[in-house]
Amino acid sequence: MTEPQRLFALFKNLYNGHPWIDVTLVNTLNNISAEQAQQRLGNCNTIWEIVVHLTAWRENVLQRVQGQVLKTPSSNYIEPVADTSDAAWAATLQQLEDSQMRWLAFLAQLDSGQLEHIYPTNGMTYYEQIQGIIQHDAYHLGQIVLLAKWGAEAS
Repeated sequence: MTEPQRLFALFKNLYNGHPWIDVTLVNTLNNISAEQAQQRLGNCNTIWEIVVHLTAWRENVLQRVQGQVLKTPSSNYIEPVADTSDAAWAATLQQLEDSQMRWLAFLAQLDSGQLEHIYPTNGMTYYEQIQGIIQHDAYHLGQIVLLAKWGAEAS
C-alpha cells in the first residue's frame, strides 16, 4: 500500500469507517439535532460552530496541498451561526460531506512524490499538512462527543 493510499484510508475511516478510536464523524453527527448542535455549554463553542470550523479548515488545507497559499482569518473559522434551523444544520452536514468527497478525490490521485512538497508559509510538508488535518478532525470529534454528552445531561 502506498502512503497516499494509507492517508486515504485514514481519512475515510475517521469520517465514516472503522477507525482505531471507534468513533466517526458521521455516526456522531447523525445523532445530533440542530437544537443540540446550537446548544452552548458555558463558554465552549457549540457543536455547530465546531463543525463549521472543522469543515473550513479541511477546505483550507486541501487548497494548500493543491498549491494555493492562503491566509488564515483572524477568527480561525469560528463564527456564530446565524441560521439555526433544521435545514441549515442539514446544509452544514452536507458541506462537511462535500469536503470529504473533495478530499477523497484528491487523495485518490495523489502521487507519493507530492507528499514532500513544502507549504511555504509554515515550512511543513504536504504530508504533515494532511496528517495535521486528520489529527484536527479527531481532536474536534472528541470535543463534539463530549459536548453532546454534556448537553444531554444538561437537558
